[in-house]
Amino acid sequence: MSTKSFISEFLLLGLSRQPHQQQLLFLFFLTMYLATVLGNLLIILAISTDSRLHTPMYFFLSNLSFMDICFSSTTVPKVLANHLLGSQTISFSGCLMQIYFLCVFAEMDNFLLAVMAYDRFVAICHPLHYTAKMTPQLCVLLVAVSWVVANLNALLHTLLMARLSFCADNVIPHFFCDVTPLLRLSCSDTYLNEMMILFEAGLIVIAPFICILVSYMFIVCAVLRISSRRRRWKAFSTCGSHLAVVFLFYGTIISLYFNPISSHSAEKDTAVAMMYTVVTPMLNPFIYSLRNKDMKGALGKVITIKFLSI
Repeated sequence: MSTKSFISEFLLLGLSRQPHQQQLLFLFFLTMYLATVLGNLLIILAISTDSRLHTPMYFFLSNLSFMDICFSSTTVPKVLANHLLGSQTISFSGCLMQIYFLCVFAEMDNFLLAVMAYDRFVAICHPLHYTAKMTPQLCVLLVAVSWVVANLNALLHTLLMARLSFCADNVIPHFFCDVTPLLRLSCSDTYLNEMMILFEAGLIVIAPFICILVSYMFIVCAVLRISSRRRRWKAFSTCGSHLAVVFLFYGTIISLYFNPISSHSAEKDTAVAMMYTVVTPMLNPFIYSLRNKDMKGALGKVITIKFLSI
């Protein structure tokens, strides 16, 4: 232990080390972050102000929008601040905090997508019992339990990361502190960390994903039995937007974290991580609003009221 030089901060290389690309990347991140915050805030505002949207589906959607704002805010502001300040450093404690909040908000997205799939399953397959089953108390309980499980799991991964030692190399070829590049830098035995990612995190990610797929199998069967073409199209439209978000989110998560550490490359990890931390939170409001007449109507009212008030 005495022969090792332990480090207390890391260098985040970002997406590119080419000077002529830095300005473009700064504008790119800033634009996407502002679109993410504005789009998700509009979703939350529209749902809270329109009494027709005070239903379980939109309650979960407003929570998902809030998580997307927090998720994107965990990484992008640090990237923008590093560019403005001309610094690429992040402290070891700051790195652990970033990992913790990334885990919390990513897992909350994961749980909320599963809960929303269950909500659609009850609404379409058991419409007569929907109000009796999806009570406000149950909706709040599902979100609260998701918060508890997400925080406990994030705390476990953060504590496992905190026990590792980092010696000579402190350069992270990434734009934020992620688990995979940090494990490659560690001079400790990372076997336990890797196993926990594959097994424990696998249960938390794969189990909800399977629940979503099973729910939509029943939903598709139920929708195909609907005689009205208009009602059938409305059901498929609502479910289609949800499935688009599901496959975009889970596709990037699984390709990034459920492979051996040795098979990863810095360029691939950065590109995939950017998809689920920056691009997906920005696209969610557009996916949910553009294919939903009620949501488009509520958003139109909010934007009109704000415009007239100015």
